[in-house]
Amino acid sequence: LGEKLGKPVVATCDVHFMDPEDELYRRVLQGAQGYGDADMQAPLYFRTTEEMLEEFSYLGEEKAYEVVVTNTNKIANMIDKVIPLKSGSYPPSIENCEQDLSDMCHEFAHKVYGEKLPKVVEERMERELSCILGYGFAVMYMIAHKLVKKSNEAGYLVGSRGSVGSSFAAFLAGITEVNALCPHYVCPNCKHSIFFENGEYNIGIDMPDKDCPHCGTRMKKDGFNIPFETFLGFKGDKVPDIDLNFSGEYQATAHKYVEELFGEGYVFKAGTIGTIADKTAVGFYGRKYYENKGIIPTQAELKRVSKGLIDVKNTTGQHPGGVIVCPKTWDIHDFCPVQHPADKKDSGIVTTHFDFHSIHDNLLKLDILGHDDPSTIRMLEDLTGIDAKEIPLDDPKTMSIFSGTDALGITPEQINSKVGTFGVPEFGTSFTRQMLLDTLPTTFYELVLIAGLSHGTDVWLGNAQELIKAGTATLSEVVAVRDDIMTYLILKGLEPGMAFKIMEFVRKGRAAKEGMPPDFEQAMVENNVPAWYIDSCKKIKYMFPKAHAAAYVMMAYRIAYCKVYYPLAYYAAYFSIRANAFSYELMCQGKDKLEYYIRDYKKRSDSLSNKEQDTLKDMRLVQEMYARGYEFLPIDLYKSKATKFHIVDGKLLPPFSTIEGMGDKAADAVEMAAADGPYLSLDDFRQRTKVSKTVIDFMADLGLFGDLPTSNQLSLFDF
Repeated sequence: LGEKLGKPVVATCDVHFMDPEDELYRRVLQGAQGYGDADMQAPLYFRTTEEMLEEFSYLGEEKAYEVVVTNTNKIANMIDKVIPLKSGSYPPSIENCEQDLSDMCHEFAHKVYGEKLPKVVEERMERELSCILGYGFAVMYMIAHKLVKKSNEAGYLVGSRGSVGSSFAAFLAGITEVNALCPHYVCPNCKHSIFFENGEYNIGIDMPDKDCPHCGTRMKKDGFNIPFETFLGFKGDKVPDIDLNFSGEYQATAHKYVEELFGEGYVFKAGTIGTIADKTAVGFYGRKYYENKGIIPTQAELKRVSKGLIDVKNTTGQHPGGVIVCPKTWDIHDFCPVQHPADKKDSGIVTTHFDFHSIHDNLLKLDILGHDDPSTIRMLEDLTGIDAKEIPLDDPKTMSIFSGTDALGITPEQINSKVGTFGVPEFGTSFTRQMLLDTLPTTFYELVLIAGLSHGTDVWLGNAQELIKAGTATLSEVVAVRDDIMTYLILKGLEPGMAFKIMEFVRKGRAAKEGMPPDFEQAMVENNVPAWYIDSCKKIKYMFPKAHAAAYVMMAYRIAYCKVYYPLAYYAAYFSIRANAFSYELMCQGKDKLEYYIRDYKKRSDSLSNKEQDTLKDMRLVQEMYARGYEFLPIDLYKSKATKFHIVDGKLLPPFSTIEGMGDKAADAVEMAAADGPYLSLDDFRQRTKVSKTVIDFMADLGLFGDLPTSNQLSLFDF
């Protein structure tokens, strides 16, 4: 037929798997999904040239060679060289952003450090700006600046993630609160400054208070001593990745604002590719396949068939905060297809079909993530009237709860914990509380190190923890965050380029995997780097950036400050925003009932569900609140809010959402219904709120309706 029509005939084997025996995995995948003919697998494996020639040998040797080899190459040679992904970087544009960024940084630098900038400030700023502007990164900084400014105007702080805080320009542009310069004093009045460039202090916050020698004003302490190479690379040419934590309440607004900046049709959610996980391969596909055949498989058989299913593409989804921006001079299809996540056509969301890692060198991705800390701080500001940015980050009383409980006015026995960090972000888990006990931190810098150690892999357990316990090194000396490797090695005398290379090698886990290169180790030995330090570097698989740790600890410390000085506001904010399984029935009926439930949960600790584990975590904080002498009011049908706790007469009034079975939408309906006046009866409550009978009966059992009658109707016999 091909010869008759004058068209070349090309042989293919319709490959669906590599080797003949791999048909098992396709059979299991299809069988688990109910395909009736799953066991009738065609031999769709990848054949070698010899195998293909054998398959088509019925055509004769000459013709078989023509369809398998000659025509295949002929078609391939007719096709121009194609790169499925467009090469090069295509950021969006913002008019005059380079000049605006430069002006903004200079203006803020002069505002903080005076008309004549200190040498260390000017050199760092100009060095960074030359890289940012020279490599075309200004637009990323300007977008981040605009997003943070918009959020701040709405009353929400923004936390920075990753290593963006390593950039002093990002600080000057208002993108991060982390000032990457070396520790220093600066006078807010006359702008006189004193810098410490030789390792005299680890970070500025921990320096002693000092009055300005020129005008007597109390000087501000700042500087986290972070090299900008961590963010932009040693040559300043590394594509920056600016990740920001917005309040979960504001996240959708931030996403919408990006669309306003760049136009509808040019902003897309970053797509993700979901693959089959280990547990799903065994527990769903493997088990389901055999169940459909009426067979009870052994665990060994399930593990055998699951090996070929793990990491097979399962579905598509969307990144929780990733946004891809296409420049207006291009069409998104020039870079990748787009789709609705999981192919759900009724979804209003459009994502990139390729996951971001495939196109991260081509299009700008913004990480606009939702986080609880900015929401918590906003609620604390609303309840207390304080400005979170003015909270002192060296307050001794606040610092003391990271090593004891005295500042909370309670004993360790009352809360079954020797530290007072329950509910403090980054420091409230049993793992981090044990780290606090092992190290007993007394400085902000040590808290930053603990945050770094807790997020790293093979950095604490079997490494720094053992060095501290043995007295070989103190907490401030161990390898904890990636940036400190570079600054430490430079102070020891290593050439900066070599120090940077060693930092990158260690923090990526290559020293643990490949061993330390001889030239790296020799350079460290020659500069008197201790053997324990080198050995520690060889164990590390992943390290946290110092800027990320610093930004998180700044947020956490502010919340801890409110826990010490504004306890009711703190508990109201925590229970409203962070508590995942708060129960009015278990936690708000008084101290004795709570203690009973805690004992019950602890007895069953090995068999608690995930929800019960969350409930126990929340109960521990309620236990602490009771121990400090604070109480709950009963839920009030007219005064309680839908989902947020608030303070009434020195006590906490729980919201409707803490009632078992009451979802947020139902809670909103109850709060709105109360605005229409008193309820006449339970029937009236049900009609106005649309709450289910089950929940109403439960509320009645809790005594929340008082003497409200069941029905509006009056009986004649009552008269």
